[in-house]
Amino acid sequence: MVVESPLVALFGLLATGTVFGGTYWDATRVDVSRPLLWATLAGGAVAVGVYLYLFVPTAPITGVLLTANTGIVLYGFEREVSNEGDEATEPGTLP
Repeated sequence: MVVESPLVALFGLLATGTVFGGTYWDATRVDVSRPLLWATLAGGAVAVGVYLYLFVPTAPITGVLLTANTGIVLYGFEREVSNEGDEATEPGTLP
């Protein structure tokens, strides 16, 4: 297979590494359980999105974007849940 745009492939590699490193750094900073798993999930989803864009010409661009963002979105949900306090919410106030 020939990559149509080596610049896009290079950007994809850099984006995958950046997302992996940023997710791992944030997960260890805020004490999310299994930071390596979350970093791998987020970076892997970006890598799959880049692969679909480069090598699967029939993949719709919306599906490629959704695939690439899935790992980051799931990590964001996990981060929010792990940072919630155990205290009861006061009636009439926002958390």
